[in-house]
Parts: sequence; structure tokens; C-alpha cells
Amino acid sequence: MNPLNSIKGTLTLGFVLAIVVGLIVSMGLGGLNWLVLIRWFHILAGITWIGLLYYFNFVQTPALAEAAADKGGPGGAGISKYVAPRALLWFRMSAAVTWLMGFIYLAWTGNLGAFAFGLMGGSVNVYQLTIGIGAWLGTIMLFNVWVLIWPNQKKILGIAPADDAQKAKARKIAAMASRTNTMLSIPMLLCMASAFHGVPFIHG
Repeated sequence: MNPLNSIKGTLTLGFVLAIVVGLIVSMGLGGLNWLVLIRWFHILAGITWIGLLYYFNFVQTPALAEAAADKGGPGGAGISKYVAPRALLWFRMSAAVTWLMGFIYLAWTGNLGAFAFGLMGGSVNVYQLTIGIGAWLGTIMLFNVWVLIWPNQKKILGIAPADDAQKAKARKIAAMASRTNTMLSIPMLLCMASAFHGVPFIHG
């Protein structure tokens, strides 16, 4: 059976290949650095989170608006019923895993001072300052996902009871929170890409 015929098989094969590559590279060179695995999960979850954030803002939201305006068209019921709930599940879970793995990484490397912007020592820690700005932006984004976007999306999708007025208000709140996260993701990704993590792939 071809594992690529299902998403579970595809993901399983991808993880197996990644582990094999890691073992081959680290063989005879001191072993795989476990911090790399934490960072790996952080990046994988982050790609999923931000990818879905951009999908919602660049694809699904404008497509649903066009579907609503197209009076003779098929409408957006199919997306709202089948696509959006599943996408939102991956969205909020990947947001939580991204933040948690990032926090564990900072704690493990002794860099929780990043949440104080690297100002806890006698001089500014440039790495902690850079990654700290990104971490706080990510924290705000996580708050928006779980406190503003998801509870209001439940009303919009009919998962939680709401009348028309409540749904209209929920749409505005969810849309603004999602747009805010899209805006914040740009400097957040700049900080994450700019910070030097200083952890080699293998222990020498």
C-alpha cells in the first residue's frame, strides 16, 4: 500500500525519513542533539500555524466573500461545514504546539530571559532581545487564536449557539484578530529568522 495515498501515511513516512536522516548525519559524531528535535517540532508546528493563518486571510476569507456575493453560485456552505472546522482544529493546535515547543526550547537553553527582552543581566543579551520580541509577538498571536478567533468562529460556524446579531459581531472580532495576527506574523518571523540559536545539529 502506498503511504502517500493518505495524509497519515504521508506524515508517518516524512517523520521516518527525517529520523533516518538525523541518525545518518549524527552516526559516529556524538549523537543527535535533542534540542534539535524540540526546535524541529517548533518549526514544523509554526509552519502549519502560519500557513493556515495565511490560508484563512489570503484564500478562504476572500473566497467566502465572493461566494456570498455570487447569488447564482454554489455558496460557501461546503467550506463552512467541511473545511473551516478542520482547518481551525489544525490552526489552534499548531499554535499551541508552536508556543509550547518554543517555551521549552528557551527554558532548556537557559534563555527564558528572552521574555524580559534580554535585560536581566548586566548588559543586553542580543539573542534574548531578538528572540524575546518574537516570543512576545507569538504569545499575543496565541492569545488571539484561543481567546478571540476560536470562540467567535464557533459562533460563526454554528458550533456554539448565537443569533444573527451575535454572529455579525463575532465575524468582526474574529476577522480583526486574524488580520492582527497576520500583521504581527511578519515582524515575528523576522525576529525568529534573525536570532542566532547557537545549537549545532550534532554534538561534537
